[in-house]
This record gives sequence, C-alpha cells and structure tokens, in this order.
Amino acid sequence: MLISEVLQRKGNAVATVVPDATLTDVVAALAQYGVGALVVSSDGHTVEGIISERDVVRALASHDRDVVDQTAAEFMTRDVVTCSESATIEQLMTEMTERRFRHVPVTAEGSLIGIVSIGDVVNARVRNLETETRQLTNYISGY
Repeated sequence: MLISEVLQRKGNAVATVVPDATLTDVVAALAQYGVGALVVSSDGHTVEGIISERDVVRALASHDRDVVDQTAAEFMTRDVVTCSESATIEQLMTEMTERRFRHVPVTAEGSLIGIVSIGDVVNARVRNLETETRQLTNYISGY
C-alpha cells in the first residue's frame, strides 16, 4: 500500500505551528488538534522542523519554568525525515521503527501535503493483512 492511499483515507490536513510560537502555543495547538506532533512551518507549506509532545516534555525536564516562553524553533527537530506519496507503508514502517520517530511529513516537490503517524501506518498494515487473510480464506474455501 502506498502513502497516497493512507492520505486518501485519513485526509491531508496537517497541524502546523510557526517557528516563533512559544512552547505554551505548541502545547495548546497539540491539545486543540489532538495530535502528537506539529510541523514547524512559516508558511504552512515548507517543512522547517517538527516538534512533538516528546520534545516538549524533554524541554520541560531540562529547563526552568521559563521554558514555556521559549520558541518552537529552539526545541524542534530540524533534520526532518519526510516521504513522498509513492513511498510504501512497509518502507515507512521500517524507517520509523529503525530511526525511532513516530510522525513523518509527506511532501511533493518540496511542499507539505500531509503527515503520517506510526498509528496510521500500523492501521493500514492491519487492514492489508485482514484483506489478504479474507482473500486467502475465500480462495481455500472455494468462494
């Protein structure tokens, strides 16, 4: 299954935050959108970074209380792994597992077009396995 199929099923909406948003703003946006990570982007199209719940927790644990007034740009991951719509869920699942991250922005020609989480990838893989199992059962049963 391709990432384009995952995006067709879940949609292309991506929660973003500007680089100069404070961590307070980041936490509010994470809660508002009910997501685990935000793409950091000045224009909503260019991926400048990504900031996750885990990044926020680490910032809180390693800094004083004033950290909430610091910016997303200070704590975001700058070297963001992205994928294209033509990537497969198997490829992405392997990379996410090996490199230990849970959110991957999807880009086309350098522009942000979606985001895929490990949950999206696992759900797609489970659906594929269920379909394969049903088809094999029907084949064996003669249907």
